[in-house]
Amino acid sequence: MTRTEARKRIESLSEEIRGHDHRYYVLNQPAIADAQYDRLMRELIGLEEQFPDLRSPDSPTQRVSGELRTAFQKTRHAGAMLSLDSLMTADELREFDGRVRKALEVETVAYVAEPKFDGLSVELVYEDGVFVRGSTRGDGEVGEDITANLRTIRALPLKLAGGGPGGSPRGLVAVRGEAIMPLSEFAALNRRLIEASDEPFANARNAAAGTVRQLDPKITASRRLDLFAYEVMRAEGVTLASQQAMLAALRGWGFHVETEIAVCAGLDQAIAFHERLRERRDRLPYEIDGVVIKVDRRDWQELLGVRSRSPRWAVAFKFPPREEVTRIVDIVVQVGRTGKLTPVAQLQPVDVSGVTVSRATLHNQDEVERKDVRVGDTVRVRRAGDVIPEVVEVLKDQRPRGTEPFQMPRKCPVCGARVDRVGAYHLCTNGLACPAQLAGHLEHFAARGAMDIVGLGGKTVRQLMEAGLLEDLADIYRLTPIDLAGLEGFAEKSIENLMAAIEASKRPKLDRFLFALGIEHVGGTVARLLADHYGGLDPLFEADEETLQEIHGIGPEVAESVRHFFSSARNRRVLDRLTQAGVRPVAEKRTKGPQPLAGQIVLFTGTLEQMTRPEAAKKAEAAGARVASGISKKVTLVVAGPGAGSKLDEAKKLGLSIVDEAGFLKRIGEA
Repeated sequence: MTRTEARKRIESLSEEIRGHDHRYYVLNQPAIADAQYDRLMRELIGLEEQFPDLRSPDSPTQRVSGELRTAFQKTRHAGAMLSLDSLMTADELREFDGRVRKALEVETVAYVAEPKFDGLSVELVYEDGVFVRGSTRGDGEVGEDITANLRTIRALPLKLAGGGPGGSPRGLVAVRGEAIMPLSEFAALNRRLIEASDEPFANARNAAAGTVRQLDPKITASRRLDLFAYEVMRAEGVTLASQQAMLAALRGWGFHVETEIAVCAGLDQAIAFHERLRERRDRLPYEIDGVVIKVDRRDWQELLGVRSRSPRWAVAFKFPPREEVTRIVDIVVQVGRTGKLTPVAQLQPVDVSGVTVSRATLHNQDEVERKDVRVGDTVRVRRAGDVIPEVVEVLKDQRPRGTEPFQMPRKCPVCGARVDRVGAYHLCTNGLACPAQLAGHLEHFAARGAMDIVGLGGKTVRQLMEAGLLEDLADIYRLTPIDLAGLEGFAEKSIENLMAAIEASKRPKLDRFLFALGIEHVGGTVARLLADHYGGLDPLFEADEETLQEIHGIGPEVAESVRHFFSSARNRRVLDRLTQAGVRPVAEKRTKGPQPLAGQIVLFTGTLEQMTRPEAAKKAEAAGARVASGISKKVTLVVAGPGAGSKLDEAKKLGLSIVDEAGFLKRIGEA
């Protein structure tokens, strides 16, 4: 066979095998017998061995090609992998729907309801249609590179097909999906592990996660995982007007896309779909723990926007968690980094949905009294949201004689300081002089998403505190290899890695540094607002509550908390010591064009005819304005289109400046 003939035959065989893989693993409609498939694969392998330079990265023979690895490398996602707010009741869902309709100023919103897979979320990246990289979700921005393992999943297309609405994908394409283990494979895998005297997996999700993160891709390949795609995070040259169109595009590109979805004309249909799926949950071939409900229109999704970690246009409507009965052995009190005391029930261990539960939160004194929880009680427990165990109810007919009501302590169980009650919570008054608060503060500072000091977890923090080496945040940067050498579990390499991680953390982004400081009410979103507005730490030392509240998105409570933190003499000393140790937060520089609307607050209402609402908001922000979601005296310019309603009426009453779409474009120089 000539080289030209070999190339043509390899291309033909590859295309034919990809088609059979898609029919078998995605459509569940095999077209040929296994023996015929094997003959095609053997022929392809033989040709590629004869002409190795003709073997392409997307060849079907490259499904299991990775070597044994020693660790997973970190990789930054092409787009943010957000988490979802979890709702447990139809009333909570109706509140979500109300917020959406109010923000969009419409009477009804169409939703798409999809099963919420209980697996491992992954990002899949393609360049010019060829799969090049796959990673775990990680912290939503950075994950672990598991490309070699994902290639072994037959439902994953190594090369995208060209079908689907919105256009053919080209350039960079990033897709989000869920790696799952079918329940039949999960049962078979556990049987094999038990027969080999190995520890079985507690549930299918753990099995999927453990399989995808195997250092040896051959082990991953030996376990039949499935993969469903459900989000296009990025796709150059592709226009997708709706969630329905997105799913159709993914299906056209060759992905396994769930067909058990519902297009809902309103919220009631979404709730009905949730109920139907809940009834069928135990008959499905894979685990789900709820339904994801998403606004269908993509322009509305963009308009609604996102919080720091979750979209405002989608929620997870979870199924009622499975429950079990056990006994309370003791009630202990934990102290968190903010000083809050939390009662925790120590339970006789019980299996709940495949997880052994031995502790459950009791939240606060009010909750303990409301449920009348006592040591010795027999209780019903569940994993709230299938994650955090909690006590649902006390079976009082089984209560033993002589039990006593539980009371929160008057002194901190860790440091002995006075405990004050503030609202529903009890707080230790000793601040960071309390070892429990200091430990939580240090762990938060070093955590992923904050300073990301890998290796400085809770156990290490406690060891260093017990040795008298950590008394505040700045002490982290004064640690030496000699200090670490005396710690349990630290050898030469682990010491070297931690010291390198500490050194690498000295140039954090300003917003991550502000988040790491643990300022009350300052999460990722508020930290970014502060970083964008002030551009450095020094201006924050002088910021008062009034100027802080001028920042869109910051209210009185947050402003007071920020002012209190930066006016504290102790906090200033720690920040000075961090600076002396070489910690230099970096503010991202943002280039600005002309700012004709600098300092103005703009409100859009009614229908825009030349652009979408999100496009208009971006134009306003680029021109220096802040965009308001509601009418108030602070609004300086109202842009009103056809159909503007109550907001326009209120703007007229307040005497605000009002223009139409053309007037807005003229003001920003785009008339």
